[in-house]
Amino acid sequence: MKILYDTSVLIAALLVEHTSHNLAFPKLELARRGEVKGYISTHSLAEIYAVITRLPQPLRVLPAEAEVAIADLLEYLEPVPLLTQEYQKAIALMTTQKLGGGGIFDAVIAQAALKVEADCILTLNPKDFTRLGDEIAVRVQMPE
Repeated sequence: MKILYDTSVLIAALLVEHTSHNLAFPKLELARRGEVKGYISTHSLAEIYAVITRLPQPLRVLPAEAEVAIADLLEYLEPVPLLTQEYQKAIALMTTQKLGGGGIFDAVIAQAALKVEADCILTLNPKDFTRLGDEIAVRVQMPE
């Protein structure tokens, strides 16, 4: 199975104090152990850093710790970069769905999942992805 991990799941998995850690961490471990093929959108690399270094205490992580955590993820999650044309597809998708604003970042992550033909987009925010249309909605799962 090919899983693209959304930023929300990765943050929860990384932070023991996160309320969804116990759901997210075992799903990330599947990729670390090689039981599934795990992917991460390159957009999520920056997003993880931005979020975990500005969270309120006790969740906030120091910049150096964030760098190490992200490097560790890259040991077992394959990064998925997008080309200009793929960003244009994400923008077109947003336009088709009549969506604006920050949802573009979810569309970028979804486009990465489509690029690698992921079976699943694992997220704690399913509505952010299901609103992007059927091709994406059928791939959306929450950690259970």
